[in-house]
Amino acid sequence: MPSSAQSYAQDATVESERPAKRAKVGGSPGQFQSVDENEDGSYGNAMPDAIVNDDFEDTYGTGSTSSKHEPKTSDLYLDTINRALLDFDFEKVCSVSTSNINTYGCLVCGKYFQGRGRSSYAYAHSIHDDHHVFINLETAKVYVLPDGYHVSDPSLEDISFVLNPTFTPASISGLSSPTHLLKPSYDLNNRPYIPGYIGLNNIKRNDHMNVIIHSLLHVPPLRDHLLLSNFKGKEPELLKRFAALAKKIWNPRLFKSQVSPHEFLQEVNRASGGKFRLEKQGDPVEFLGWLLNHLHKEMGGSRKKNSSKIYSTFQGELRMETQQVIVRPDASGNEKPKFDIDREIKSAVSPFLFLAIDLPPPPLFQDAVEKNIIPQVSIYSVLAKYNGVSTQESAGQLRRYKCQRLPPYIILHYKRFTNNVFVEEKNPTIVTFPLRGVDFREYLDAPPSHPPAVYDLIANVTHESVAGTTRDKENTTWKVHLRAGGGGGDGEKWFQIQDLIVEETRKEMIFLGESVLQIWERRSKSAPSTDGTAKTNADR
Repeated sequence: MPSSAQSYAQDATVESERPAKRAKVGGSPGQFQSVDENEDGSYGNAMPDAIVNDDFEDTYGTGSTSSKHEPKTSDLYLDTINRALLDFDFEKVCSVSTSNINTYGCLVCGKYFQGRGRSSYAYAHSIHDDHHVFINLETAKVYVLPDGYHVSDPSLEDISFVLNPTFTPASISGLSSPTHLLKPSYDLNNRPYIPGYIGLNNIKRNDHMNVIIHSLLHVPPLRDHLLLSNFKGKEPELLKRFAALAKKIWNPRLFKSQVSPHEFLQEVNRASGGKFRLEKQGDPVEFLGWLLNHLHKEMGGSRKKNSSKIYSTFQGELRMETQQVIVRPDASGNEKPKFDIDREIKSAVSPFLFLAIDLPPPPLFQDAVEKNIIPQVSIYSVLAKYNGVSTQESAGQLRRYKCQRLPPYIILHYKRFTNNVFVEEKNPTIVTFPLRGVDFREYLDAPPSHPPAVYDLIANVTHESVAGTTRDKENTTWKVHLRAGGGGGDGEKWFQIQDLIVEETRKEMIFLGESVLQIWERRSKSAPSTDGTAKTNADR
């Protein structure tokens, strides 16, 4: 055969073996390139590993946004996207290899797969299940597989926003104002919801962590710090996931009016060494203390005050004075020990993140009609522990407390649970409190000319279980009351959230529960005082 004819036959054979050229989505109009063929004629799209770098893959025909005059073949698959099945709340790991490296989400069925090269699980899924549209869970770029086209279409912007919500100072400026309640959002089923006041999924037994998440994410300084964050570097994983959860809870464009904290709680389980788990009921106060200290450390905080957003928001200072108890011979049997000014009094100032409140012991006997007595006590009487005068005796020492510095937000912990030799006891005492206008100046070591330190309630965590004085962890439910709007009057509303149940509640019903945790916000000097400092009827 002549050499020219032989060369022609070889070229024809090579052309028949190569795949048909497809129109490239990106680039100039009329430009064509094979997806499986490089511009220099070499083959490089068959990657040996499932993990493929996105920037490396873009050299194989993924390109940039297509021109207006070029037909986009990828549009043929956009109608297969099923937004009702998309759920980006769970940990972003491949459903086959359980790896979290270079993970893609199928926009047709919602499953996660690794990579998009020819040997990847996403590539195999696109061929076997005929699902072609995938989104990179890190970069939010959308691709069509097995072709490998990069898709840039305005109709996909809502999916990218649900995956990675973004906020601006202007968009979060009114989250604590009454106008936020006047602008409800709507999910895919056209059900209205208010961003920030949505249910958190109770996966197994994590309701005690859900109430803490809600309470912290309604503290404006911490909430705004997390919503405006843009963690893309080597920040600690717990901080990044907590910020991502905050953005989902306050997202005004959710597909479903509920959020699952699974991704954040999985990292909590790892960071705490299994101490706080999804399937085990726990104590929200213990979880709150661990979370605040862990977030403070991951925000770069130190022992210095205001070294992190946690310390600048919640940290105050408390002075504790102690003195040894000495029984005097002339003391009567019922006389309580008092501080003796003639003897040495040790004084120490220490920081605090929340104040522990002791409750009076419940009655031992039932009343005349064989019903349990549920005692009530005013918040002002239990706060007297910190007035610098009331004393407590413990381990042969007298102690008295007074605050040296009050933080912008005070966390109160009502100590309802105590351990004895046999069981863990529960104190059912009801604490009555006003929602607005509690003056903490009496508990602050300051001159009389100091301006009032008035605080308003923003979050209240309550405990519910079977009647009695024994703690029953198996039948325990945790609820949280959250303030919406603020400012008092008709513009202020309260919502009760128990896992996925969100309902508006009457202000008069809030103090009827067994409060365990409360967060109080210091009122600014310019804030209106529609309720004044009036107390409830039970407090008068």
